Amino acid sequence: MLWKVSLAGVFLLPAIAVAQPIQGLYIGAEVGANFAGTLSASQQTTKVYTDPGPLGLIALGWGFGNGLRTEIEGSYRSNSVSGVSTLRAGGSTLPLTNVTGNVQTYAVMANIAYDIPLHPFGLPLQPYVGAGAGYAWLNMDDVRGNGTATFRLANGNTFGPGPDLVSLGTAGAFAYQAMAGMSLPISALPGLQATLEYRFFGTARADVPVSRVTTTGDVVNGVLPSSSTHNGFEVVDHALLIGLRYSFGATPAPVASAPAAPVPAAMPARSFLVFFDWDKATLTDRARQIVAEAASTSTKVQYTRIEVNGYTDTSGTPQYNKGLSVRRAQTVAAELVKDGVPRAAISIQGFGETHLLVPTGAGVREPQNRRVEIIIG
Repeated sequence: MLWKVSLAGVFLLPAIAVAQPIQGLYIGAEVGANFAGTLSASQQTTKVYTDPGPLGLIALGWGFGNGLRTEIEGSYRSNSVSGVSTLRAGGSTLPLTNVTGNVQTYAVMANIAYDIPLHPFGLPLQPYVGAGAGYAWLNMDDVRGNGTATFRLANGNTFGPGPDLVSLGTAGAFAYQAMAGMSLPISALPGLQATLEYRFFGTARADVPVSRVTTTGDVVNGVLPSSSTHNGFEVVDHALLIGLRYSFGATPAPVASAPAAPVPAAMPARSFLVFFDWDKATLTDRARQIVAEAASTSTKVQYTRIEVNGYTDTSGTPQYNKGLSVRRAQTVAAELVKDGVPRAAISIQGFGETHLLVPTGAGVREPQNRRVEIIIG
């Protein structure tokens, strides 16, 4: 069944093609919103609360033609800080005041994905799942807030409690992610797909520096009382994204056309079979004899059509076999013209590994399926 789907909003799409497994190099880009959880330091000494923020990523990948894909991806997330609370003297955790800043996460990931061979609801949608691992940098350099702290001095005495400025730093950690989504091919540009995706992203604990400096202006032994420590923060993030993916190795998909009105045959059709060697589109001597016989027959009978239909066996990918069947049909058509058949009388089609003469499983090199059929009728 052939469908046409129109989407309004983010994408205005023309006719939609049936999704094909990606084979070869591709590039993708996505944007969306991320919803980061609260960043809680180990032992709950510091908590950073964030608002939803933007997310963008770009990926360079390779498709193997069987649904499997691998890719390298770079991503950026940003979330404004809505609050910070810290552990104070006495064991209580209290919020800071005058909190400002953003939490930025940069990541480089290696992903593996699988395009599931299903088309939900009969639509040309391609569901996929995937997972990845890599490294992420958690940047909180501009996160600031005012609190109250007691500082221990070098001589063992304490200073405070009094107002202080709390600031955070940057650290990296192992990162991991999982994704699930759907792609939608756009027939106006073969190889282009729109994507809609959910993604879960997380990291191991990133050892982020946390510093505190008194804001009273009191100098003790020539310096402002301060303290520095490290807190381990884990990122837990959920995101929704939309994007585009382009495969450089895609070939044009068949375009839907209205079924032709049946034409009564003036006479029984005559059929000639031309066979090919494996993965070849060149004619053998025997094949040229058969084509010459078909050309001779066309001069002796009345005909309304001459069809040249190409086929392959099931070895190779469906996408490659489609192109090979077309090349075989073109070779036979050129030989017919050489033998005197008008080119305008010939129609060429390639059916790839469909309509097998000898039914086989996938990946089978069956000689009788590697053929072109000449139909004169």
